[in-house]
Amino acid sequence: MATTLPRNAEVADQFDLLADLLEIEGADSFRVVAYRRAATLMRETPASIAQLALEGKAKSLNGIGKTIEEKIVQVVEAGEIKALHERKERIPAGLIAFMRLPGLGPKTARRIWQELGVTTVEELKAAAEQQRLRSLPGLGAKTEENVLRALAAEPAGPPRTLLGKALPSLRAAVEELLNHSAAEKVSEAGSARRRAETVRDLDIIATASDPAALTEHFVSQPWVAEVAAHGPTKATVISNEGYRFDLRVVPPESYGNLLQHFTGSRDHNIALREAAVKRGLSVSEYGVKDVESGEVFTAETEAQLYKFLGYQFIPPELRENAGELEAARNGSLPELVELGDLRGDLHTHSTWSSDGKNTIEEMALAARARGYRYLAVTDHSHYLREARLEAQWQEINELNERLAPFVLLKGIEVNIRADASLDVDEDVLAQCDWVIASIHSGLSGDVTDRLLAAMDSPHVDAIGHPTGRKLNRRAPSQIDFGRVVEKAVESGTVLEVDSQPDRLDLRDTHARAAAEAGVRVAVTSDAHEISALAHVDIGIGQARRAWLTKDQVLNTRTWPQIRKLRKK
Repeated sequence: MATTLPRNAEVADQFDLLADLLEIEGADSFRVVAYRRAATLMRETPASIAQLALEGKAKSLNGIGKTIEEKIVQVVEAGEIKALHERKERIPAGLIAFMRLPGLGPKTARRIWQELGVTTVEELKAAAEQQRLRSLPGLGAKTEENVLRALAAEPAGPPRTLLGKALPSLRAAVEELLNHSAAEKVSEAGSARRRAETVRDLDIIATASDPAALTEHFVSQPWVAEVAAHGPTKATVISNEGYRFDLRVVPPESYGNLLQHFTGSRDHNIALREAAVKRGLSVSEYGVKDVESGEVFTAETEAQLYKFLGYQFIPPELRENAGELEAARNGSLPELVELGDLRGDLHTHSTWSSDGKNTIEEMALAARARGYRYLAVTDHSHYLREARLEAQWQEINELNERLAPFVLLKGIEVNIRADASLDVDEDVLAQCDWVIASIHSGLSGDVTDRLLAAMDSPHVDAIGHPTGRKLNRRAPSQIDFGRVVEKAVESGTVLEVDSQPDRLDLRDTHARAAAEAGVRVAVTSDAHEISALAHVDIGIGQARRAWLTKDQVLNTRTWPQIRKLRKK
């Protein structure tokens, strides 16, 4: 186990920064994209990317060639990519901060630098206050307002890790522990088990016949870059991907107590303890003590613990102190939707969109292998002009003849323009099996009226990623969500839980409010490649956090059932 090599995340950060600086310079987009994709791959690779590069094996990974491998070696040997060092010498460091602000991309950052001579955040703030930014074509008062608002915001600290990025590594770690001969029970815990949108640390609770042997096995894994702590029953490690894992091996007789304690949110656990105090009980991670008699109840399972305290078993996703304790006390918790309930996916892309990586046939075969009965092909409308849509439909017709009874739906994702119009004519949309309307630009203002206008269309079946947020990158748009829900109910429009790890849009509280009002919710992958079809796993986690049942999720139905529910 190497501890002196840079972690994957540290190497990836340099490639992302190099891509940023290349964008500022106006370099060819294929180079920028190549470095960004390589950075993503590095973060997702469990093995040490630095070690692989030193052994000449990194270039065997899809997306990392000889040139990128050589740059990884430069990071190991010199501490920095040579090309990155050169660009940092000639491009002001402040420009990187510019690019992180709303409305300012790399090209705009370069113009502000070269045309206004602004190179620091302090100078940018002054330029916005003095209304100098609006002198550049394409920038206006709104840009200045957004810049000043962002600069005035309190620093949020380091971003938490996206659930969808960290969860595969957590599951792999749990599986590796389960395979050890000393392991008895092993489970995820913490916010990841609750399927929170982002996570800080990755918690694991286990029981074992030999706790010390299990923790030793854990810290000795090849994906471990650093051992932060190691004892006979506890261990903390940092992975090559930069994730922090905390393992706790606990007594079998109190496994349920500890798993519940380390899974429940702080608010859930406090509410649980306060309710127990009123009954003369003291709840801790080690057991439930009867204050009067001094007797302590321990539970091997969480179900035993909740039953002892007078509750239904509360699924991990609901443990947020949002009414679940009262519902569990009354026996009225809903039966939550399961991943296996999905019958198809209503938002996917193919190579007909420039950002799609797999053909329609490849996507269809992968969907069928997942057990789906249908797949909506909803490529972006602006890639389907000049008779391309008709050509795509012909391909879908041919595939449907070969793949029956599996069904490919002729769908489309249309843009909702700034003036609230759709970028595809209604007579074309009328011929589609499934239409998603989404906002992809002009997200900084209030977009409520644009969403309402789109839902007025008799051919728009669903609103895609309604708030437009990007976790850790972009705040949600301003929306009067109450009005959106009212219009969705009135018009019969579906709202989406987009399962992309950085979207999970709708968020849980919005999805719950929509479903309670009678809106049908679709849990979709928004997949642009085969592997992304699996994102519905965390989308279902979001739906479960929203208290959604199978009946409230539209695509738990067959396509003939959905077709009957479409707008007339």
